[in-house]
Amino acid sequence: MLTLGLSGGLSFAHEEMYDIPQSFTHDGAAVLVEGGEVVAGIEEERLNRIKHSNKFPMESIRFCLARRGVDIDRVDRIAFYASEEYCNALLARVRLLTGGALPRIDARTLLAAKLGQGFGRPIDRDKIVFVPHHQAHAASTYLLSGFDDSLIVAIDGSGDFLSGLVAVGSGDRIDVLSTMPESKSLGNFYVAVINLLGYGVFDEYKVMGLAPYGDPARYRAQMSALYTLLPGGDYEVYRDRVGALAQVIEVRQKGGPFTQQHRDVAASLQEALEAIALHVLRHQREATGKARLCLAGGVAHNCTMNGKILYSGLFERVFVQPAAHDAGCALGAALYTNLAAGALTSRRRLEHVFWGSDVGGDAEIGRELAGWSRFVRSERAADLPGRVADVIAGGAAVGWAQGGSEFGPRALGHRSILADPRPAANKDLVNAMVKKREAYRPFAPAVLAEDAREFFELPPGEGEFPFMIFVLKVREDKRSVLGATTHVDGTARVQTVSQRSNPRFYGLLKAFKDRTGVPVLLNTSFNNNVEPIVDSAHDVVTSFLTTGLHYLAIGGYFVEKRPWTWEDLATLALEIPRHVRVDQIRRFVAMDRAASVFELRNTYDAGARASVSPDVGEALMRADGARSIGELLAEAGAGEPARMQKAVLEIEGLWSQRLVSLRPREA
Repeated sequence: MLTLGLSGGLSFAHEEMYDIPQSFTHDGAAVLVEGGEVVAGIEEERLNRIKHSNKFPMESIRFCLARRGVDIDRVDRIAFYASEEYCNALLARVRLLTGGALPRIDARTLLAAKLGQGFGRPIDRDKIVFVPHHQAHAASTYLLSGFDDSLIVAIDGSGDFLSGLVAVGSGDRIDVLSTMPESKSLGNFYVAVINLLGYGVFDEYKVMGLAPYGDPARYRAQMSALYTLLPGGDYEVYRDRVGALAQVIEVRQKGGPFTQQHRDVAASLQEALEAIALHVLRHQREATGKARLCLAGGVAHNCTMNGKILYSGLFERVFVQPAAHDAGCALGAALYTNLAAGALTSRRRLEHVFWGSDVGGDAEIGRELAGWSRFVRSERAADLPGRVADVIAGGAAVGWAQGGSEFGPRALGHRSILADPRPAANKDLVNAMVKKREAYRPFAPAVLAEDAREFFELPPGEGEFPFMIFVLKVREDKRSVLGATTHVDGTARVQTVSQRSNPRFYGLLKAFKDRTGVPVLLNTSFNNNVEPIVDSAHDVVTSFLTTGLHYLAIGGYFVEKRPWTWEDLATLALEIPRHVRVDQIRRFVAMDRAASVFELRNTYDAGARASVSPDVGEALMRADGARSIGELLAEAGAGEPARMQKAVLEIEGLWSQRLVSLRPREA
């Protein structure tokens, strides 16, 4: 049985209609499952280039079908990641928010219409299956855990009017024991508190990284007033009391400096989350007798909490779905649908998540690189792992793009930025060159699986951690060795790498070990601070050119940058991404003077906008993806060299912010 699982919103990338607020329909994805095997899977953000995409996953659907070589008509079921009742309620809410301007329509009809619009023909609406949100989470973790018997816990912000569930898995059965209402949402509780720290939805992991710098005792009393642990593994959280905490700390504004108060609040919050989670799990462990645990839901991306659960000894084995967020619900919805139909033919333990786009063969990559010959020089390397290991050992940061892209939020050696984990200064180096993120945030180590115990304290019975989903203790004598990847509390978010499931990355780690004696690399996602992880060869080259990376290894090619001029940039074709729009408005720019002003906006965040100069605005209004920047500026009346240079450099800045797309005209 071939089932297509979907998550995400209900508008296309260029549309704003039915654009349910991002925090309700985020992390769109499509996953194609045949029997119990994943055929293909990709997050929509990797293709439409909108972080945490809240758009309908049309590009992901096309990718999955193309990978299998089938048409949409060949798919037996289309599984959506929420109940029909909940989807209809969300649509009604959007209609109210728009004052009834949108037509009344139900979710099944709308989904069929969106698919029909995307494929240019009617879609059988009876093929659509709605899977309750947290049951999709539960299926995504248990059915890929390799366990025959397990406690299953899904915890997140919200979905289907709930915030989690507890279930047990036994063989091919998943039985729900209890659910958690939205009022008990640990995800929403966490966000409510981090709002005081200048953060919001999608920033939770940042606060997890900040917490080790703080003292949880300082605000433990105030944090304890925000929740109650109840008998029977139950609890209450009181988001309405969070304001009281704001009376005793200085609330941080977004982008503002951090004080020790903020670090201490983060530590207290992390401690509270762990206390509540362990309270629930202790009770359920005793009540069910289950010695194994499967976790999913957005809260399960709290790797520090996962590590505490692992080290607690409550369970013999713990499996966390690496795509624990809502993109994983596309996977879970497909698996759940096949399970319910009796068509789940296997339940093997998940070994890898390299289900996405292949970066291309060397011929295809070579053509892409040839188009950028003004900007890069490239060569086929006879020993690419050795060449890359040499430059990393010499202090370079390298972009590494190989094979199929990763499903989920972590770069696991197919779309990675890599550096030497030994010098502590490399943390700041990578941050300054590429990530432009908060200095306190840690980078993760990737280690050869057979050497992991030498460097990290692994619990008994757990030898492989391939998904970077647990924070583990670095052995005390190795903390100074791994200066760039050991966090302030002596921990690290570890990825173990085996030859079986990740052979190219394994080969690179082995080459680095042969040269340095250290079987570890600093591994972070290949992207800058405004874009999703790179996917295609074009994405890879774009990110390489607009960051401070020293070298790039893509397919069999070793690539370095050439110096380029603004005249070189002016030869590139200019295109506006589908989710970006150019607005020309007439408004007063002074008390007595009106002028035409150009702004860039997008279709997923109404508050985001960027002003551009008149010359650039006129060029953007003419952009068609075919003509060069120079041609467009000349047509806009900005052909004089000094004026054109200024505009080209402004466009280069927009390119770095991914507000425009540039590519060689030959490509």
